Amino acid sequence: MSSPRKLYDSKSAAGLVVLAVSLGCAGARPVLYENATLKEKGPDAAAVAIERCMAEAKKYASSDTARVVRQTATSGAVGGATGAVIGAIVGRPGTGAAVGAAGSATSALLYGILGTRELDPIERGYVDRCLREEGYDPMGWR
Repeated sequence: MSSPRKLYDSKSAAGLVVLAVSLGCAGARPVLYENATLKEKGPDAAAVAIERCMAEAKKYASSDTARVVRQTATSGAVGGATGAVIGAIVGRPGTGAAVGAAGSATSALLYGILGTRELDPIERGYVDRCLREEGYDPMGWR
């Protein structure tokens, strides 16, 4: 008799993680006005400048770590309290609190790491200024 078939394997799981990370990294980007610099250097050079400025903004103006830590702690506390209430209803408040806190904190941590990463206003301002210093004219974000 054959063994039961797995619903997933390690390759499928790795593929899903890669897909989630790539989708999570997609976010708003600056839209450039077609000025003399953009016409002269072309869209490929502009894309490189945007990437460079966004990387610099994340390095020098980002508050990612603090945001993820705060989000995880808050979610864990809320999940723990919710789990304790549900656990008390079914007669196991300690177990409910532990399960609720662990589930909520894990969810918040993964969303903070893999979720859509929009730049905050300070980071966007950094990118806009960086692009202007290179001669580009950012009109907004999309």
